Amino acid sequence: MKNDDLIRQLKTCGAIKFGRFVLTSGAISDYYIDIKKASTDPKILKSIAKQMSGYVKGYDMLAGMELGAVPLVVALSLETGIPYVIIRKEKREHGTGKQIEGGEVKGKSVLIVEDVTTSGGSVVKTIQILRENNAEVERVLAVVDRESGARELLQKLEVEFIPLVSVSEILKNRG
Repeated sequence: MKNDDLIRQLKTCGAIKFGRFVLTSGAISDYYIDIKKASTDPKILKSIAKQMSGYVKGYDMLAGMELGAVPLVVALSLETGIPYVIIRKEKREHGTGKQIEGGEVKGKSVLIVEDVTTSGGSVVKTIQILRENNAEVERVLAVVDRESGARELLQKLEVEFIPLVSVSEILKNRG
């Protein structure tokens, strides 16, 4: 699937909206990318997983932060056969108190899957949690990069960043 195909699918399912939106980072935007619209559509989710599968060679495990990345990491796991973990935003205060749900990440090469990146704050938190648990994290794979600082922030952490599509590509094809 090429970028134009993904952009067309995102537009068709209503994942790209125009208006006034407050983002997770606190920034105000005149467009919103709602990947949940795409990741809850089985055909689009499968297409995204197939495109992402080209970047998983050599990884022991996949990881995604709750909530947005969960369907993506599950679909990619089903597509590739690589196990995954889910990262909680906050450590549980009950039960086992885990922040990482799934298998053991210690000493494993983990690919982080993300839905949309803006400033990079959420993905940095995911990296920190995994590294605190002795996982090797060298790459983040996202569906859309809003091009608002995530790439630069990840470079400082020596993490490769691969978005399937950038917001400039989406806005270039706004029509």
